[in-house]
Amino acid sequence: MKAVVFPGQGSQFSGMGRDLYEQHPAAKHLMDQANELLGFSLTDIMFSGSEEDLRRTDVTQPAIFLHSVALAAVLPELQPAMVAGHSLGEFSALVAAKVLRFEDALLLVAKRAQAMQAACQEQPGTMAAILGLDDDTTARICQEISEAGNVVVAANYNCPGQLVVSGSQRGIELACEQLKAAGAKRALPLPVGGAFHSPLMQSAEAALAEAIARTTFSAGICPVYQNVDAAPHTDPDEIRENLVRQLTAPVRWTQSVQRMVQDGATEFVECGPGKVLQGLVKKIAPEVAVSSAAV
Repeated sequence: MKAVVFPGQGSQFSGMGRDLYEQHPAAKHLMDQANELLGFSLTDIMFSGSEEDLRRTDVTQPAIFLHSVALAAVLPELQPAMVAGHSLGEFSALVAAKVLRFEDALLLVAKRAQAMQAACQEQPGTMAAILGLDDDTTARICQEISEAGNVVVAANYNCPGQLVVSGSQRGIELACEQLKAAGAKRALPLPVGGAFHSPLMQSAEAALAEAIARTTFSAGICPVYQNVDAAPHTDPDEIRENLVRQLTAPVRWTQSVQRMVQDGATEFVECGPGKVLQGLVKKIAPEVAVSSAAV
């Protein structure tokens, strides 16, 4: 059974999507449509923007979404039995499952990116990758630091032994110190603009909720395994609610992949820029086949 998975922020690179645009009319159509809907040339930045340009949240998120959806559009043979996306990638998964139309999803992604950017300015924060420590110990130490007054939470359960924490600058500093003392092999601050998937994204959650309430969601043609609970969903109301909660809740990627395997997935295909998810899936479920969607 085939699972198709879609990457999130961090997979961008200069030149992304250019081959698709030049060689596949269906991809070109979507990309031209995206430029028109957004009111600026996203493709110019994707094809020739600097690393710094592509790191801007308001560019990165629509760029990765557009690359992923355009790639899926030129591969009708993908035909997933189930889908999932890592954080931002959940929007690409929802288009693949026909829960959202491309146009609506793109505008939600743009709104999400703007809201997250604004939240970062209102409530500055950062993130760090914790390697080589069990999830329960990491979550417990984060909770103790938060209860003492410095926000830090488990944000991305990426694979066994790799968990990303998110919070205030001081919360992350304390977490890195204490988690290394508890046995983490490494605690690496990440070059991100804010404390994603933490309570510091509360204002972005409210802004996104308004936009989601105005958007049409349809029943999925296949289950979407959502980040907040790692469970399969096809019901539009459940999907809406989970999509809003995702901004302040952790990304349960480890648990999502485990559940997909439990539900019959034997093959995972990553559709979008980069190969980050393939590496994570191999660590979570070494018995399954893993590949890139390619044209």
